[in-house]
Amino acid sequence: MIGNFFYVVFYQPLFNLLIFLYNTFGDLGIAVVLITLIVKSLLYPVSAKATKSQKALKSLQPKVKELQEKYEDDKEKQAEKVLELYSKEGVSPFSGILPLIIQFPVIIALFQIFRRGLGADQLVHLYNFIYNPEVVEYLSFGILDLGEPNMILAVLAGIGQFIQVRITMPTTSDDSEKGKDEGFGSIMKKQMKFILPIFTVFILSSLPSAVGVYWIITVIFSVIQHKVIK
Repeated sequence: MIGNFFYVVFYQPLFNLLIFLYNTFGDLGIAVVLITLIVKSLLYPVSAKATKSQKALKSLQPKVKELQEKYEDDKEKQAEKVLELYSKEGVSPFSGILPLIIQFPVIIALFQIFRRGLGADQLVHLYNFIYNPEVVEYLSFGILDLGEPNMILAVLAGIGQFIQVRITMPTTSDDSEKGKDEGFGSIMKKQMKFILPIFTVFILSSLPSAVGVYWIITVIFSVIQHKVIK
């Protein structure tokens, strides 16, 4: 049931869009880049809301600091009160991660497409109105085999992810981030700066480089989008 849902909602539409763009532009890499831009454009409302939530989160930092000082000796109560404040103001400390989570099904579908290949046996998944190219060339931009892992691309994606997290994560005052009594949000923010980039490199180092291209364009688009919204 779940497999059929994923196939109908994510895999087959993405597969057909990929082949359609490949037929139109003659380069698989360009097709992946355009798919990334299409997906990011569709997710723009969610990303814009997340960015606004982050700005609101930043404005709440003085109140958060007050709660941290008030309940300095009771970490459980401190966390409870901070979360109550976030709930009351309608913001989430994890709002910046939501767009990434939403994109996971697309990334998984793209991985599945390139793992299974784009041979004649897979082109049977095309809709009747999509032209069947019979042969799909994996070599993109003249140098990159999108069907194989690429460590350089994985590292670039990791660096880009670090820059994105650093730019898009809400900042706090220096005082609220120093000392042994850091708040839960500050600790999570610091950890995410390194966890996401490391996770990105680890994952992409073993996936088809098409996923790496998607990831890098997503990061670039997200940073530009964040700056525009702010």
